[in-house]
Amino acid sequence: MVATDGVFSMDGVIAPLKDICDVVEKHGAVLFVDDAHATGFLGPTGRGSGEHWGVMDRVHLVNSTLGKALGGASGGYTTGDKLLVSMLRNTSRPYLFSNTLAPSVVGAAAAAIDLVDNPVTRKPLLDQLWSNASLFRARMSDAGFTLAGEGHAIIPVMLGDARLASQMAEKMLERGIYVIGFSYPVVPKDKARIRVQLSAAHSTEQVNYAVDSFIEVGRELNVI
Repeated sequence: MVATDGVFSMDGVIAPLKDICDVVEKHGAVLFVDDAHATGFLGPTGRGSGEHWGVMDRVHLVNSTLGKALGGASGGYTTGDKLLVSMLRNTSRPYLFSNTLAPSVVGAAAAAIDLVDNPVTRKPLLDQLWSNASLFRARMSDAGFTLAGEGHAIIPVMLGDARLASQMAEKMLERGIYVIGFSYPVVPKDKARIRVQLSAAHSTEQVNYAVDSFIEVGRELNVI
């Protein structure tokens, strides 16, 4: 079995699933994709990294969550070949020893999936999300920040120093912007960063305010 993230969330990088599928098929292996940071918005209809690369039919198992783009409800799921899923139902310890989801959580998750599955509601949400991500990346790059990743709504602001990342996050919070500084061992040494996650729920005005705040704090801390 080959296991990979669909999106490497600390870097905002989408896994090259076409290439991975080629290797998997060459060796007769099974491909497992953790799509927690792709479900609901990546791909033309929000079906994740497999749809993004056009390889949904080449991925054997997809594991994902109801707790991120799908509205923040708890719980998750695994999809795939019927026989594989049946085997997991009978042998997967996390599944066997977990409590069932509350009906309210299931209802919230189902409603979120309906929003993504319906073209009428999906399009404005995805349009807003990618507009926000494009605006944030463009303005932050123009301001002189070093950004990681590409083509994703997770946009890490690279700072290097762990203390600096923590200081910047604190000063951003003082301005009403909640972002988290990540440092070793979550990310490699000297690769500390602030991971920004754009959402369709953010307005253009909010994104601009966030960038303005980053610029203000960045100058104060001599980042830019």
